[in-house]
This record gives sequence, C-alpha cells and structure tokens, in this order.
Amino acid sequence: MRASPSLAMSTVTPPNAASEGARQFTITELAHEFDITPRAIRFYEDMGLLEPSRAGRNRVYTHRDRTRLKLTLRGKRLGLSLQEIKQLVDMYDASSGAAPQLRAFLEVLQQHRRQLEQQLDDIEVTLGEIAQHEERCRSLLGERLPGV
Repeated sequence: MRASPSLAMSTVTPPNAASEGARQFTITELAHEFDITPRAIRFYEDMGLLEPSRAGRNRVYTHRDRTRLKLTLRGKRLGLSLQEIKQLVDMYDASSGAAPQLRAFLEVLQQHRRQLEQQLDDIEVTLGEIAQHEERCRSLLGERLPGV
C-alpha cells in the first residue's frame, strides 16, 4: 500500500477553474494512484462523493474528482463515516473559504476522539475481566491437575 499523505484536510485547497480542466484521469489511473480498486471508486461515485463526466462509455475524472477521492480516503483512514466524509468533502466545493470546513472537521475529529476514548476504556475493562478469568482458570487447573 502506498504511504499515506498528510491527514490534515486543510492542506488541500480548491483548484481554480483553469487548473481543474488541465488534467483528466481515468478510473484505472486513479485506482492505481490511490491503491484502491475501480469498484471502490464506482462505489464512491454511487455515494455522491465523485461526479465524473463521460467520454463515450468511459468515466473521465477531473482534478476536482481526484481531490475529492483523496479527501474521502483520508476520512476513511481517520475512521469517519461516509456521511461525515461527504459533508466535509462537499464543504471543499463551497466558496465560503477554509474556516467553516476546518471548524466542521475539528468538531468531527473531537467527536471521533471521544468515541475512540470510550472504546479504549471499554477495552481496558474487558481486558481486565479476561485477565481475572484466565487467572481463575489457571488456579482451577492447578488445583485439579498438579504440574499444569
């Protein structure tokens, strides 16, 4: 798998109209670049995250689509839901600037952090219970089967 780029979504800025039309990508090129399957790209398209145009029967992806795919994959690595990712990626297209996007991203990250911290607490409790059960089993085995 390729090395992941920085997870900071603020490092990606919307392309201007002139640069957006400069380069187009095929589904195969994007799949190779991001080390994902074409089927995954089509799934993101079905979810409304990508909006390629068509050249005959072929999908044609713009710089905008490539950036949206990059943001989607970053969000997935952070454990965000597709709904959260779509909301953030849609803000990328808004002309309101980076501040609203960053505030929303910060809120999503804080919620995700709280959820992970709760899961970590739950895991620590469960591991403690497992350790107690293991010790009890060893104790019972030791009582009944000397030398075990």
